[in-house]
Amino acid sequence: EKVWDAIYDTSLPFLHVLPATSDLVAADIELVDKQGRENYLKKLLAIVGSQYDFILLDCPPSLGLITLNALCAATELLVPLQCEYYALEGVAQLLKTFELVRKRFNTGLQLLGVVMTMYDGRNRLNRHVKREIRKCFPKHHFETLVPRNVRVSEAPSHGKPVITYDVKSKGAEAYLGLAK
Repeated sequence: EKVWDAIYDTSLPFLHVLPATSDLVAADIELVDKQGRENYLKKLLAIVGSQYDFILLDCPPSLGLITLNALCAATELLVPLQCEYYALEGVAQLLKTFELVRKRFNTGLQLLGVVMTMYDGRNRLNRHVKREIRKCFPKHHFETLVPRNVRVSEAPSHGKPVITYDVKSKGAEAYLGLAK
């Protein structure tokens, strides 16, 4: 099937990607009047899912049909949260959507947790956001704090994940800790 043609190998033997393309821009418009539009991605993943231990769906921060499809196809939700004020408001909206999807479309969807990113312990607002997240999600936050890190920012421009770009960087170490 066509989904297999869209999956690419990477420099890591255990990692394959199915990248977004410019065609994805029109997906919300194309799906809007389709029957079962919220399950399109779930059907595609059913074709390839048995070949993988884990499938990570990286979604845009917007709550459109693409994100709805990902929530309907997923078993767990991992929320990366930048340690900024407006990010807290975005999480509140995302959690409302999460609960709605659980009730109406995907009763098996679980909240894996919230991981705080771009964290700088010297910044008072970052420390405040960390406290708020830990208070709001006492059982669903990761202890791992992904720091603000130049190497994490640079890696995509070199076409590499940070663990192959600079595995010894603080950002790579944090993501490896999160994975564990």
